[in-house]
Amino acid sequence: MSGTTPEEPPRKWKSRSDLPFYAVFVTVSAVYVLLIVAMLAAETTYTTPGHILRSFQKPEIQYAIWLSLVSCAITTVLSLWVSVPIGYLMSRHQFPGKTLIDAILDIPIVLPPLVIGLCLLILFQLQIPQIEWLNKLVEAKSVTQSTNEVPGNDRLSTAAVVSHEKQPVSDEQPLVLIAHQTAEDEQLQTDEERLAETQKKSEAETQKASEAERVPIEQTQSIDELIRKITKVLFGRSIGVTYEIPSIILAQFMVACAFAVRTMRVTFDQIGPRYEQVALTLGCNRGQAFWRVVFPQAYRGLLAAATLAWARSLGEFGPILIFSGATRMKTEVLPTTVFLELTVGNIEGAVAASLIMVVSALVVLVIARLFGLTRSTPI
Repeated sequence: MSGTTPEEPPRKWKSRSDLPFYAVFVTVSAVYVLLIVAMLAAETTYTTPGHILRSFQKPEIQYAIWLSLVSCAITTVLSLWVSVPIGYLMSRHQFPGKTLIDAILDIPIVLPPLVIGLCLLILFQLQIPQIEWLNKLVEAKSVTQSTNEVPGNDRLSTAAVVSHEKQPVSDEQPLVLIAHQTAEDEQLQTDEERLAETQKKSEAETQKASEAERVPIEQTQSIDELIRKITKVLFGRSIGVTYEIPSIILAQFMVACAFAVRTMRVTFDQIGPRYEQVALTLGCNRGQAFWRVVFPQAYRGLLAAATLAWARSLGEFGPILIFSGATRMKTEVLPTTVFLELTVGNIEGAVAASLIMVVSALVVLVIARLFGLTRSTPI
């Protein structure tokens, strides 16, 4: 033996403190949160309470707020009605093509909003064959409305009937009464001529409208035109989708529903199937087990899905701009107002409208978290 001891490897220093770990994580989180707060604070400094109050007094802003609230509420309800069955089926069952359907459901999330609006616009302009019986119903409806909308028809007819009911003047009546009767006769003749002329115009307009409705310009029609004809027959008024208020709801729904579906699927994944199976063994059918056992346990997920769908609908702009247009007092929602105010150089108005959206979204999210959501609720 040489008497020398082998050299021990240098002991590496190992810190047992968690401070570096949390320091990195807290720093990254704080930077992001401060960036959001600074962004909102910068926007608030650009306007004053007077600007916001004056913006509230504008009819355009009031209409945009009303339309935004109504469309977001309808979109939220529709999203919940669709997301619950899809989320349940995707969570509980295995079937061929499930992976493909799952990917399709995520397409509205990953696609740019402008692309979704463009796809919707193309979809409702697709050409389909004309439906003859529907065209005949529309023609009959148009003829009926044209006949009922003749101006002054009822008044003239009533005047003529009343004049005919008057008694003739006797020979013993004074000359004044005879002159008055003559004037009434002339007035009656004038009314009858006007009535005949109005009826001729009405018949000409009705014939012209019938010819316009009868002769289809093309053998095909778009889906939007088909919807207008159906609403004309059902409600007596042509209501389309493209560039109308229904297009706003549809554009919001296509994006918001995808988030609601994802939320509801995660919610049903977290609810174990054991309770449902016990209910089935106790005599419940599948529907009873769902509505009495599964659905009550998913109410927090429902609230989360509704909150997410509403907030997403409120901030949707791209598909609305393409599919609905940006028409004042017609298809104008709050994001559209911000865009229109910026285009005319009214930055204060745009900031005021955006602050209304920020405050609305913040209030809804805080209320949802205070009264419904917990840490374990997926969102």
